[in-house]
Amino acid sequence: MSVILVTGGTGLVGRAIQHVIETEPESSRFGKRSGETWIFASSSEGDLRDPAQTRKLFEKYKPTHVIHLAALVGGLFKNMKYKATFLRDNTLINDNVLHTSYETNVKKLISCLSTCVFPDKVTYPLDETKIHLGLPHESNFGYAHAKRMVDVANHAYKDQYGCNFTSAIPTNVFGPHDNFDLEDSHVIPGLLHKCYLAKKNGTPFVVSGTGKPLRQFIYSRDLAKLFIWQLREYDDVEPVILSVGEDEEVSIKQVADSIVKAVGFSGEYSFDTARADGQFRKPASNKKLLDLMGGFEFTPFDQALEETAQWFLQNYDNARTGKVPSA
Repeated sequence: MSVILVTGGTGLVGRAIQHVIETEPESSRFGKRSGETWIFASSSEGDLRDPAQTRKLFEKYKPTHVIHLAALVGGLFKNMKYKATFLRDNTLINDNVLHTSYETNVKKLISCLSTCVFPDKVTYPLDETKIHLGLPHESNFGYAHAKRMVDVANHAYKDQYGCNFTSAIPTNVFGPHDNFDLEDSHVIPGLLHKCYLAKKNGTPFVVSGTGKPLRQFIYSRDLAKLFIWQLREYDDVEPVILSVGEDEEVSIKQVADSIVKAVGFSGEYSFDTARADGQFRKPASNKKLLDLMGGFEFTPFDQALEETAQWFLQNYDNARTGKVPSA
């Protein structure tokens, strides 16, 4: 019998894992297996910054396996403004989850990192050997340092206690159940919400930055399958980049163009080049992943974006949209 606890289980990736577990054929590579119980825990069940509350959550569910997604996350400007908060909160969350997993004899723990853990000045493409070769980009200072330390901790727990702790490094994730808050979201959900409001209010759709930066975007439901694969089939402390290939980089302008099409926006559409772009590109290699898995079929970007947009439009009243400014 296995009990898989997913921290941050009601967020973007947690909901995607739940969707895959519930919709893939039972006992298939990514489907639910007999003897498995999946627990998707939300922050309302316990503040993981607090060791006592973390312990209480583990005592409640008695997990044999943990997929650790819980984190304080935010967009570019929030990361730049609250460096100490992002560093401290994420450090506390990660330390409590890892140490409680060790204390309660969890058989396997996968923590979710981010490509922002990689150095700012580094040769591309990014791969799993380059995490600690320099400082991360200033725009992700606190979050990146806290996440990078998870890899350090995984090695320490393995070496001292023999723990089966590892980590996943996704590229930019998007999909249903994302955070669409205009002040505190990543690029795709933020632009989707802005474009929706521009259409609704008859106002211009303005995208921050030049539109030139390139990113690798992974659909949350594809990423969910990769987490399930890693949980069942990968037993090494070294992290794995979970991403589409380097040849599937998409510019922010391409993203915005696709959103305009998906939302059906026909108004004025422009770029505010006075706003910061962030890093121009940070391509990551998925060679290790594909070699280990024997290949994987990713959802085409336009299809994934269309599905995300339709979910957002159909669930607008219940989606995480934050406080909507008046027109």
